[in-house]
Amino acid sequence: MTQKGTRLHVESILIEELVCRTSGDVSQLKMNIHEGLAKSGWKRSLQNEVYCRLLERVNAPSQNGVHIKEPLAYIRRAQASWEKRILKSLNSMCTEMSVPLARKRPIPEQKEIRSNWNELGVDEPDLSLFRPVYGPKDFLDMLTLLKNPNLASEQLCNFWGLLQLPFPVKSLQQLRQEFCEMTLQWSQVGVDGGSHTDIFDAERVGLGQKVMAADNNALCQQYSRRGIPPSLRMQLWLQNVGLRITDSDRLRYEQLKMHVFKHDLLVDKLIYKDVKLTATNDDQYFVFEDFIHQVLLLFSRDTEVLKHFVRSSATPPKSYIRGMLGVSDYAVVYPPNGIIPFHGFSMYVAPLCFVFEDPVTLYYFFREIYTRHFFRLHTISSHPQGIVSLSVLFESLLQACQPQLFYHLRQMGAQPLRIAFKWLMRAFSGYLASDQLLLLWDRVLAYNSLEPLAVLAVAIFAFRRVNLLETSSYAAVEAVMADITTIQVIPLLQVILLTEH
Repeated sequence: MTQKGTRLHVESILIEELVCRTSGDVSQLKMNIHEGLAKSGWKRSLQNEVYCRLLERVNAPSQNGVHIKEPLAYIRRAQASWEKRILKSLNSMCTEMSVPLARKRPIPEQKEIRSNWNELGVDEPDLSLFRPVYGPKDFLDMLTLLKNPNLASEQLCNFWGLLQLPFPVKSLQQLRQEFCEMTLQWSQVGVDGGSHTDIFDAERVGLGQKVMAADNNALCQQYSRRGIPPSLRMQLWLQNVGLRITDSDRLRYEQLKMHVFKHDLLVDKLIYKDVKLTATNDDQYFVFEDFIHQVLLLFSRDTEVLKHFVRSSATPPKSYIRGMLGVSDYAVVYPPNGIIPFHGFSMYVAPLCFVFEDPVTLYYFFREIYTRHFFRLHTISSHPQGIVSLSVLFESLLQACQPQLFYHLRQMGAQPLRIAFKWLMRAFSGYLASDQLLLLWDRVLAYNSLEPLAVLAVAIFAFRRVNLLETSSYAAVEAVMADITTIQVIPLLQVILLTEH
């Protein structure tokens, strides 16, 4: 039953009337249904939904047509071991500081956090004893231990790389074909200078407005491959992922706020400290401290996030109600969204604050892009878009494009992946200038792929090649690669993709 007076109720009545006009003729019934869907606007909505579902199926591993979380047994064991390590670290922190995993806030404290909701950064509790559960370095150290037990070492092709894994990754030629819209014959948003820039920008804005009016997800993705004008980025990103904020979404947002007001979680301290250590210390993002904090507190309570574990190699961590340790009936997912934040997690949110002014839209878009893409950057899996495959892709491309540079760095004990891994794990957030980062994320959404991250990492090493070849120590390499905020993303991607090496 649909509620009377709603748009869906009115449109269902119109469709019902169209169907009733049919006098037993099946072909006429089909025509009337198509006509009703087209007039009501549901035809386009259904097409967009089917398109999104098809994209999900393309990125989902399967065996004999049946979806599976992770096909490789040794990868499953590694992920399970990593999860136990994270949970042990969290529980140790909880025990050492005598802090509960969760507690109900006293009424005065509930009132205080409610009144300070838009000024969460002002209150600075002593969190000196709290430490990040893990960071990019810890995660990379875990990945370097991965070994395929069914493969002899002499069979490995990534012989110079840090990760000795036989994962199939794309060649440079395959990547050129996939990212062909970034060729030099096509102008790109935010790149081209000269006298024709204003004309090109105006044309792109006009075309973008037509794409928005068409409300076609596939068309939007195709348009986005050459970049999105900043004035249209919010609407086109939402259209790209098929996100429409409804009244029920806003109601759910308020409910999540109530959960934050009523209960204090240990991960709240980790979130607060991470925001302080990363976004607040960044000249580009410190002004968004309160927004970032709000989004992450709500995110930690959102059980809708658990749905993405169907497509993830990870399993949500569980804890037990006090006094019921080991009793499965009293096991609960902790935190409620199943995600224990790592050092730098808040930087997934920070750049989005430049795009979305409405906190509700900001929250739901972050949840969408995380459950589509970013969760793969901190889980161990053999998925082509996962952090392991991206790391192998980075190493194989760099060896192919810059063998002399790779060998030089390896001989010094400065494996390139140890420099680039933090860029990949945080999707370059906090390392690039914000405008350049958004241009990069345009392509991630447009191609429905995280592979541009690995390609850009290779391009940056190639760009700094001359300076890197002059280094003689790991510290010197780190110094050369410490600041990449001046990097122009799209020209470097074009160079690495379009130049014969």
